[in-house]
Amino acid sequence: MHQPAKHFYEFGSFRLETTERILLRDQEFVPLTPKAYETLLALVESGGRIVEKEELLKKIWPDTIVEEVSLAKKVSILRRTLGEDITHHYIETVPRRGYRFVAAVRELWQEGEPPISDQSGAAIEPVATDLENRGAKIAMPLPRNSMPLSAGSVLQSFSVGRLVWLTVLVGVGLLTGLSFWRVASRPASRASTIPLKTIPLTTFQGRENQLAFSPDGNQMAFVWNGPKDDNPEIYVSLIGAESPLRLTTNPAEDTKPVWSPDGRYLAFMRQLPDSTAFYLIPALGGAERKLVDVFPYQVPSPGNSPYYSPDGKYLAVPDKSSAADPLSIFLVSVVSGEKRRITSPPLGMGDHYPAFSPDGKMLAFVRANSLSTDDLYVLPLAGGEPKRLTFEGTPIQGVAWTSNSKEIIFSSRRNDSATHIWRIAAGGGTPERIDTVGKAVQSPAVSLHGNRLAYTQLFDDVNIWQIELDSAGRGRSQTELIASTFWDHGPDYSPDGRKIVFASSRSGGDGIWVCESDGSKPRLLIDCGPYVSGTPRWSPDGRWIAFDSRSNMPDTDGNPDIFVISADGGQPRQLTKDPAEDVVPSWSRDGRWIYFGSRRSGSLQIWKVPAEGGPATQVTQQGGFEGFEGLDGKFLYYTKDRCVPGIWRMPTAGGPEELVTDYHQAGRWRYWRVADRGIYFATGTSDGPLLEFFNFATQQTMEVFRLVRGPEKYIPGLAVSPDGRSVLYARMDHSGSDIMMVENFH
Repeated sequence: MHQPAKHFYEFGSFRLETTERILLRDQEFVPLTPKAYETLLALVESGGRIVEKEELLKKIWPDTIVEEVSLAKKVSILRRTLGEDITHHYIETVPRRGYRFVAAVRELWQEGEPPISDQSGAAIEPVATDLENRGAKIAMPLPRNSMPLSAGSVLQSFSVGRLVWLTVLVGVGLLTGLSFWRVASRPASRASTIPLKTIPLTTFQGRENQLAFSPDGNQMAFVWNGPKDDNPEIYVSLIGAESPLRLTTNPAEDTKPVWSPDGRYLAFMRQLPDSTAFYLIPALGGAERKLVDVFPYQVPSPGNSPYYSPDGKYLAVPDKSSAADPLSIFLVSVVSGEKRRITSPPLGMGDHYPAFSPDGKMLAFVRANSLSTDDLYVLPLAGGEPKRLTFEGTPIQGVAWTSNSKEIIFSSRRNDSATHIWRIAAGGGTPERIDTVGKAVQSPAVSLHGNRLAYTQLFDDVNIWQIELDSAGRGRSQTELIASTFWDHGPDYSPDGRKIVFASSRSGGDGIWVCESDGSKPRLLIDCGPYVSGTPRWSPDGRWIAFDSRSNMPDTDGNPDIFVISADGGQPRQLTKDPAEDVVPSWSRDGRWIYFGSRRSGSLQIWKVPAEGGPATQVTQQGGFEGFEGLDGKFLYYTKDRCVPGIWRMPTAGGPEELVTDYHQAGRWRYWRVADRGIYFATGTSDGPLLEFFNFATQQTMEVFRLVRGPEKYIPGLAVSPDGRSVLYARMDHSGSDIMMVENFH
């Protein structure tokens, strides 16, 4: 019985399979959102003709009215996915009209196995449809894999005596037996004879993340912020089903789902601005039960880990007793809620992502020296010290175990700015990247049967926008100024207003870039590779740029430090080398000092270091993170923590602090900047996101501009031009993720 014919298009190293609705590159799955896939298919099927924008919009969004910018974003994502460069060009933009697919395409149909044969028994080649009448170039069809000849066909092909034939059969038998013995006697290999198959589990609008397999491997728990991109809640879905079951409905953020070993309950974390706790809820829905309260300020961890013990007795959770303490891992009794600490990290952010091995003998976890400096550890639960497994100090976003408890699976950005899925032996060794999984992925999970790997595929794009201000300081219009298909953020105007410095991952790693004030002529100053780098700030004389980087330079051990580089480029100069994190630099108005945030005193405070180098001096005493001097240099304005509202000030010569404003939670996000007459800040209000201005003279706040998207907690990006006529801010223009699953994983 024949399987249905497969229909696909081939161009370059890609195959677009219309039956399975997937894209392959050299036989490996390439993740695409459903709308991006439909855009690519429409362009490929056009056969080289120009496809008008209106035609594409109607085909891709037949029942929805969307703007042309949505189509432009999909094309931008496709170009990035296909890896367009000077030598590989696929999609041409036809100004004011639409797009055209310019690569050579061939269309093929291929029957499923067994192959179709004619009366002579010869296999029929797959058919390549002639696309020349549609303007496409034609390549020769690929040969079909040859099939082994039967004994009858061998006898028909050779006119030999019975003795010769018997000799041939014996020889073939010996060779076959020898080959089988060699294969059987080889050490066990991770590769499977069954091909890997990657399929999307979710394709919902918004972000689906932090996944966890049920014990039988047939259900998936995950976090979803819903079709309106509003609030993260816990959902459960039967693998292969269309609609998930929503378990939680609380207005707080519900995250970190994990199954109990018997599959009857899910544990999860509920986070409010001033409280955090872990709960249990029945897997089919029902009444919640609070297990334990933990310290409210957790390390931002977008991934997940299996923190429910295999014997069903404990949860492993991060906790601490005060803001100055690092997070430690505690075992929490599911019955009584009693806590017992099992890790004791040094100063830093501490330990998170606890993950029990399936046999219950070990606990893997991530130790963070700073917000973006992570390494993987494993702790024997029978007793002993934690063993460090990785030494790169790059961000980790999710931890899991293989089903045999021999390897740890984790997501990390080890060699470029994108995260990949890696595996490492529990006893230590060199991490190995799982090549069947693409980049920009996090939150890996492995089924207990070991044959399924799932992960989150991210689709994010951050760009820099410019708001033009009128004479009264109100916004008139906004335009996209600095954009790519990568993250562009952290802008800062040069003192003369003619140039902009910004951080970007467009070079492959985290880099510092400079461009003209209109966004043209971007130039790379330094590429820091996989080490998180950013917050570039001009010196008052325009000659230097300070920035922070989790560098791999000697004596840094991956810790974030402050660097200075010439505005013309060259080798950076390292200003700080303390084991604690040193981040978010800014210059004093006279150019003699550089302020920065640091935990070197045990709590997050603002320090300053001479711009020419030397010992650092603590500035704030009651907490501080990011600060700017006023234009007259008399006061330092600062925020206290990454997510704590309020902007304070204190005299630069020293003295008491005072709250300037916490209106609309000003300062909670890294979207604020001191200007000549006051402070600009972005907020998320009940009426939508706003750019606002606090006036020093009147002590009043006015609305400047209504933003399309709200400020993101960890995307820095607000700058004011020296002439006060424009504001720059970073914006997440495209945000989303889907859950992918790899079948036949080993």
